[in-house]
Amino acid sequence: MNKSDLFEIVGKKFKHLPSREVEKIIQKIFSSIVESLSSGKRVEIRGFGTFSIKNRKERVGRNPKTGEQIKIDEKMSLIFKQSKEMRRRINEK
Repeated sequence: MNKSDLFEIVGKKFKHLPSREVEKIIQKIFSSIVESLSSGKRVEIRGFGTFSIKNRKERVGRNPKTGEQIKIDEKMSLIFKQSKEMRRRINEK
C-alpha cells in the first residue's frame, strides 16, 4: 500500500469529506508524527504501535566490493515496535 492507496481507502470510508480534505488530514497526521520524532519524542498509537528514534553510533564497516574498511557515520534510525493488539491481528489465521 502506498499513500495514494491510503487516501483512496480512507476517502471511501468518509464519503462526506472531499478527497482533497482527506489528503490534507492524512498528510497532517504524517507530518505531526515526523515532527514529534524529529524533536526526540516517541509516538505511541494505541492498538497499532510505537515509533521512536535511536542513535546509531559511528562504527567501522567494510565495503562489500573491495573488502576495504570504511567509517560509517553516526546516524539516527527509526524504530517501530508493534503493539500486542497489532501482533495478535497479524498472526490471526
